[in-house]
Amino acid sequence: MEKTRILIIGSGGFISSGIEKNLKKNKEKFCLLPRKKINLLKLSQVNKLNKIIKKNDSILFIAANAPVKNIKMFNSNIKMLINFWKILDKNNFKKLIYLSSDAVYSDSKSKLFENSRKEPQNLHGLMHLTRENIFKNIIERKKLLILRPTLVYGKNDPHNGYGPNKFLRDAKNKNYISIFGNGEEQRDHIWVNDLSKLIHRMLFKNIYGEFNLVSGRLISFLKLAKIVSKKYGSEILRIKRKGKMPHNGYRPISNKKIKKYFPRFKFSKFENVINKC
Repeated sequence: MEKTRILIIGSGGFISSGIEKNLKKNKEKFCLLPRKKINLLKLSQVNKLNKIIKKNDSILFIAANAPVKNIKMFNSNIKMLINFWKILDKNNFKKLIYLSSDAVYSDSKSKLFENSRKEPQNLHGLMHLTRENIFKNIIERKKLLILRPTLVYGKNDPHNGYGPNKFLRDAKNKNYISIFGNGEEQRDHIWVNDLSKLIHRMLFKNIYGEFNLVSGRLISFLKLAKIVSKKYGSEILRIKRKGKMPHNGYRPISNKKIKKYFPRFKFSKFENVINKC
């Protein structure tokens, strides 16, 4: 039987780079399709995929203009998917894996599972939910895998978002570690290396459906800041909040389903991998 080839649509980014390293390490067949090679906003370039996609390919769709901050960005992300569908509808393939986000879920004081209510509170979450629903309507269930990672941290993160990545960079640059209020919000964070390893395994495992990719551990931003402060000797600066805490300051997400399929997988704790970030 011909070995499965992995096509990565939107390769070259923060998360994709980790997956690519795992594919190389395991000597897998793969094809990288970054934006500069296939611009999904241009149908003339998308048409090139007709000569690339083969029936035994598993497609990892990771292309996105994110995080979505306005309607223009939202529309461009949906257009990417519509253009991609025009090609996908004409080609046979083995499996499609869509990298979504936990932002699709509604806020809740209870733990969020894959079947929890989905009413996003921002355009970024709405974009991913819209894309998920499009894929569900055009791809048969036994070919579709939807992955929802939570906040991702690690070396080379391009967004420098509030949390581990920014705290580390500020500390390394001898700046204050700034937290909003008392940093009491509790969130789940996943190390990019853990995320990459999980996705790599799921690419070749015969599983479909929807999966949360989360550590299952809640930690406050204050505790994260203290871990960084202790290592680098940086002072923590509290900044007055200007609005409400995102997700009401509490966002527990279940990883029960992913642990069922990968019971031996151990998620890294931030304090244990800080030297690698």
